[in-house]
Amino acid sequence: MKTTEPPVKKKRTKKKKRNPKPVTTAELRALRRELERRMGASAPAPQPRRRGRGPQARRGTAPMRWNPEPDDVQRSVAQLVLTIVEFLRRLMERQAIRRMEQKTLAPKEVEAVGTALMRLEETVRDIGKRFGLSPEDLNLDLGPAGKLM
Repeated sequence: MKTTEPPVKKKRTKKKKRNPKPVTTAELRALRRELERRMGASAPAPQPRRRGRGPQARRGTAPMRWNPEPDDVQRSVAQLVLTIVEFLRRLMERQAIRRMEQKTLAPKEVEAVGTALMRLEETVRDIGKRFGLSPEDLNLDLGPAGKLM
């Protein structure tokens, strides 16, 4: 007859609470320099920041990415949020067109959806103008996957 021993329970160690310190801009820059140094020649040389905000300012530069520079955070966040809103607006527009073609929307609903989508598009453009963003700026480069829209 075989006897089985009860399983041995492992003692749990208490996790220490960490109080992370906020990262400073200088630390972020130092980290970026270190990463660039380690990547060596495999990484493209950093492009100088351009103050122009239109598509002409970016021609010939690396793909547009979210830029969390402290002096540019507000514009970068606006660009990211407006890109997401524009993406969702286009999805809703396509869904509305499908529903119209399938005749699952009443005429009043078609009118209401159309008006709402036009107003949303206008609002996105107006907010984008406040931050110096053109409609072309609201299309993220997803690397190998291509452009978002």
